[in-house]
Amino acid sequence: MGRIIAIANQKGGVGKTTTAINLAACLTIKGKKVLLIDLDPQGNTTSGYGIDKYETENTAYELILGECSISDCIIKNVFETMDMIPANVNLAASEIEMIGVDRKEFILRDEIDFVKEKYDYIIIDCPPSLSMLTVNAMTASDSVIVPIQCEYYALEGLSQLIHTINLVTERLNPGLKIEGIVFTMYDSRTNLSVQVVENVRKNVDNNVYDSIIPRNIRLAEAPSYGMPIIKYDPKSAGAEAYMRLAEEVINKN
Repeated sequence: MGRIIAIANQKGGVGKTTTAINLAACLTIKGKKVLLIDLDPQGNTTSGYGIDKYETENTAYELILGECSISDCIIKNVFETMDMIPANVNLAASEIEMIGVDRKEFILRDEIDFVKEKYDYIIIDCPPSLSMLTVNAMTASDSVIVPIQCEYYALEGLSQLIHTINLVTERLNPGLKIEGIVFTMYDSRTNLSVQVVENVRKNVDNNVYDSIIPRNIRLAEAPSYGMPIIKYDPKSAGAEAYMRLAEEVINKN
């Protein structure tokens, strides 16, 4: 049965989508069967694999609204053997359309139940907000990976995110845990990056991954070519870092 992992941080620009795209690809390279779910209305995970998010007929939006089954919106073999559920800006409207819907926190979980036996990992890219979409992702997941940018305000918002995860655990998904925190956009040339890593390791009880994702130009370029970094430049520092992260995730099984 597949492990379901949400990639979440309500702060934007922390490398959440980059982590979802590249962790999923590296797990696939390591022989795992992966389903990547884009639950962010920006649809950057979708376009990061070269999919035209406006041309796809069935997306996460139709899935959440019950207009199609999960099988209908899975795009097969987007990268190697990896499958994907795409998203676009329509998904933003689902927040309003879910108001008054019975068991709205469980919509995604109930759909994933139909397919989770087929996958080793299901990775969910959450929107940069603590919205009903994020709650849906957390209710469906076994654990959460939290990307944190190596910057001055790294810890800001982390306590709010942990509070939300704890609420979901108490009320909706008793099995949910924090899988770990992963540092992104690390620049070894700056004292700040080093201090942020030390500070977070000192102040956070949760698991912090040894793999640190560097600030890397090839990593930034890859989405514009519709490729994960492991395909765009497999020898880059970014690719090597995400391969190490994938190994850590697998070894936690």
